[in-house]
Amino acid sequence: MSAVSREQVEKILSGIIDPNSKADLISSKSIKDITINGSAVTVAVQLGYPSEGYKQDLIDTITNALGEQGISELSVEVSSKIVSHSVQQGVQLLANVKNTIAVASGKGGVGKSTTSINLALALQAEGATVGILDADIYGPSQPRMLGLKGKPDTTDGKTVEPKVSYGVQSMSIGYLIEEDTPMIWRGPMVTGALEQLLNDTNWQDLDYLIIDLPPGTGDIQLTLCQKIPVSGAVIVTTPQDIALLDARKALKMFEKVNVPVLGIIENMSTHICSECGHEEHIFGSGGGDQMAKQYDVDLLGALPLDIRIREGVDNGKPTVAIEPDSEIAMNYRDIARRTAAKLAIQTKDYTAKFPKIVIENN
Repeated sequence: MSAVSREQVEKILSGIIDPNSKADLISSKSIKDITINGSAVTVAVQLGYPSEGYKQDLIDTITNALGEQGISELSVEVSSKIVSHSVQQGVQLLANVKNTIAVASGKGGVGKSTTSINLALALQAEGATVGILDADIYGPSQPRMLGLKGKPDTTDGKTVEPKVSYGVQSMSIGYLIEEDTPMIWRGPMVTGALEQLLNDTNWQDLDYLIIDLPPGTGDIQLTLCQKIPVSGAVIVTTPQDIALLDARKALKMFEKVNVPVLGIIENMSTHICSECGHEEHIFGSGGGDQMAKQYDVDLLGALPLDIRIREGVDNGKPTVAIEPDSEIAMNYRDIARRTAAKLAIQTKDYTAKFPKIVIENN
């Protein structure tokens, strides 16, 4: 084939849609470089989100698209670069944390904490460095789900080291109290304790910190959203009408505090019988999709009501970590990529690039 032009290559790439960001490779600025040497073409793609489970598919898609146009001498490289994104105005970013993703629900019992830990593990499986903050002071569940016990270490008596399980850093009030000890605290004490857990933990170079918020949309949740830096939020719901009603309240809460909602995860979407394999929509169907369309947000994915997911977190063995090649784990990883890709197109934080002005007395 005769030498191809850069414009020809860009035109072909502009027709390739990234299913995670739902944008083409050119308009999303995912093409880092195009090198043409005679009939040989090298394309370097840089995605703004972790993408270990998608890289090869993207390489194959680009190779096939360019190959159909007669470009056979081709090299495609795909990498990821995760940067910081802006948070609410007037709220300070956390040290050593690029992005914070709040996982919320309007009500309890929809599997928010289970979704949070598997989402964190899925982001890690995709190549990111991830932590999780258990923000449910009244009902901390992450220690059990991660199979962790005992107090966190401290080197200076003022800050604590995150506990690590399955490669994910974590912090929870559950590490500091007995599992059956009730937290009989009023709202200001809860928010104060949570801010301390968040700011006094020595997080280690996190790409994402998942914040497992307490259920509901009351004073505590609103105060937390105003004081904790949040890059984006994810709403967890079930298809059930009553759950969707409360999920809408959670979505509107984030709108009021100017936190972008990255999308909705519909949990317990279907039940698959472990004996016969029959699939049934026991909580209704299509509710998450309808809500996503109503509020113009993405439906990030739907998860089944599966006994393995429940047994995994109850025993400190989350599905994504223990069964990494299972269909359920792959579902979580798809959701993780879509969540991170949605965050990647949000406003970036450039404060680290601004020069600092120092006035000195000479």
